[in-house]
Amino acid sequence: MHPPRQQSQVGEGLQTSLSLVSSDPRLSLEEHRSNTGNLRESPTESASSREIWPMAAAIKKESVSGADKITLHDVARERVDVVYEKMLHLPCEFLDELKNGLRVILEGGNGSQHREEFFILQKLVQSRADLTTKTLVRTHRVQLEILVAINTGIQGFLHPSINLSQASLIEIFLYKRCRNLACRSQLPAEDCTCETCANGNGFCNLCMCVICSKFDFEVNTCRWIGCDLCSHWTHTDCAIREQLICMGPATQNGTGPSEMVFKCQACNRTSELLGWVKDVFQHCVMSWDGEALIRELDFVSRIFHGSKDPRGRKLHWKSDDLKENLRSGKVESKAACKAILMVFKELELDSQKTLENAESESERLIAPQEACNRISEVVHEAVRNMEMVANEKMRMFKKARLSFDACERELAEKAREAGELNMDRQKKKLEIEELERIVRLKSAEADMFQMKANEAKRESERLQRILLAKSDKSEEEYTSNYLKQRLSEAEAEKQYLYEKMKMQETSRLSQSSGGGDPLMFSKIHDLLYSVPPNADGPSNDCHPFRKNP
Repeated sequence: MHPPRQQSQVGEGLQTSLSLVSSDPRLSLEEHRSNTGNLRESPTESASSREIWPMAAAIKKESVSGADKITLHDVARERVDVVYEKMLHLPCEFLDELKNGLRVILEGGNGSQHREEFFILQKLVQSRADLTTKTLVRTHRVQLEILVAINTGIQGFLHPSINLSQASLIEIFLYKRCRNLACRSQLPAEDCTCETCANGNGFCNLCMCVICSKFDFEVNTCRWIGCDLCSHWTHTDCAIREQLICMGPATQNGTGPSEMVFKCQACNRTSELLGWVKDVFQHCVMSWDGEALIRELDFVSRIFHGSKDPRGRKLHWKSDDLKENLRSGKVESKAACKAILMVFKELELDSQKTLENAESESERLIAPQEACNRISEVVHEAVRNMEMVANEKMRMFKKARLSFDACERELAEKAREAGELNMDRQKKKLEIEELERIVRLKSAEADMFQMKANEAKRESERLQRILLAKSDKSEEEYTSNYLKQRLSEAEAEKQYLYEKMKMQETSRLSQSSGGGDPLMFSKIHDLLYSVPPNADGPSNDCHPFRKNP
């Protein structure tokens, strides 16, 4: 089954939010019809909403004479060289105003009047035979942008931020390059040789609908249906409107019960839809929010609306039921995702049972001649499929070969970068080892200094204890010496008093011619020799001959 539609990988991937119009007047300018039942119009080519454009009223107008003025009809009708000469002498403000006038017409704000005016301009441009590569090379830049915008109906080419080269604009005008600003691939895309791609109308099978030739940027959705064989894409709304979704035989073997299939308008082959819808939901349902899930369930419901197959009817009913429950808030989006995935599992089991029953029944009822006819049809179908697949495989092989060569070059570049990274890694590893060695050395030095600090601390404590012991001993020695000194002083004082008394006694005895009181002398003598020496005796200041210790 064809995978869900992904973002186009060709071109530069330019994303734009400009309002676009289809280049096909029959499709882009028709009135929007009121849709009834399951028929809906295909979406117009727009990425999202409008972008702010420079307002024409804000452009300063310079005085331009009537003879020098140029209109959109002149650009679409007159020769290239004549318009080029006139534009060379016009101010840029006037040319910007001319482009803004075309933008207003393409937006169609004035209803039928603008549509008719655009019809006239596009008919004038598309009916000219002189607009070739040789002549378009000599056009003015604004002239070429206006011609491309009129021919394609896309106002994005007039936007000031879209700056395509002149060669690209010429290729888009001549339908040699995709007009989708987000694609811009060479046409026919991927060298497709089908009638739709080879008719030279600017169709791109990578981003446009086969029916309406419009494009948008919706991916991973049931809004687009892809053909299993030619890989062309079609809007689901367009396929429903053109009745390309209908009941048909199963595509696996061409026999068995009918189911809902899609008939591709490009290759006229059919693709079964149940497996495609299942693949889209299995790959993308978890990435959708509530509104997106409701929109996708609506597509599924409309695809299988006319199904007469029991599996298709069951999927249609379940889609409607989940859609209504999501809108009313009865079911959360995650629960709805799990429920729809469970429905696909149940349908797959039902399909296996139905296929087994059909095979057993066909074995009992099919006649030999009918069986041979069916086998012949299957063989022819398989041969045709194999031829188409072989062509597709060859094209894919060439594309894969180019991709392989690019991968080889990229691999060589990556190998060189890996070698450089490996050398840088080895260098960094050596630097890290050197830093680790320095760290270990510094750590050892720190441990050594810490050990020496501890030893110094212990030595300081020991010296402090010694100092305290020495201090106590010195204090004791000082006290002992002091007491001895005082005792010596007391002895000296005692001797002094004794000598003094003795002298006084001798003096008295001599004066009294041997008289006196012997008793008094004896008492004094006993008193002096009987009193013990006093440490707290008289101060040294009392005796001039005494020395301080």
